[in-house]
Amino acid sequence: MEIPNRAQAQGQSNYPPAFERAVTRLLADEGGYVDIAADPGGETKFGITRRDYPDVDIAALTRAQAVAIYYRDWWQRYRYSELPGPIGAKLFDLAVNIGPDHAVRCLQRALRACGRRVAEDGALGRATIATAGAANQLALLAALRAEAAGYYRALAAIERGRRAGGDLEFLGGWLNRAYE
Repeated sequence: MEIPNRAQAQGQSNYPPAFERAVTRLLADEGGYVDIAADPGGETKFGITRRDYPDVDIAALTRAQAVAIYYRDWWQRYRYSELPGPIGAKLFDLAVNIGPDHAVRCLQRALRACGRRVAEDGALGRATIATAGAANQLALLAALRAEAAGYYRALAAIERGRRAGGDLEFLGGWLNRAYE
């Protein structure tokens, strides 16, 4: 894993302000170390899972290392900075929680709910980015929150059918996250 540079280790940041705001919000949602048997992510710290990062010592992961992972593997890789600020931050948060493809599909459905035509392909391409930039931002953010809540409700219902209790134990937290 890449070690944070000296400025980052001293609490200073070379990250863009939009990412700083987004990752601060994300880390508030994700919290610290957990290893809950019912959680499909398994051992997790700052939202970084053993399942996704098998070579990382999750228990010893520092906040700075988690931020570096989120910047490199999420913010830059999926181009959330190309979206309007609040939309990019919300999509980043959703992607970490439900996966980039599902998060982008929520955005694309939200765009359609706002009267914008865009393919629902799960790809954050030029058309989706341009359409999001041209949409009414308040309406789009409200629609994105509603789509995320719908996704979480559907997931809980599906899981309830698969196993006793399903993901109902997580639904309240998911809905809080959707509407933030």
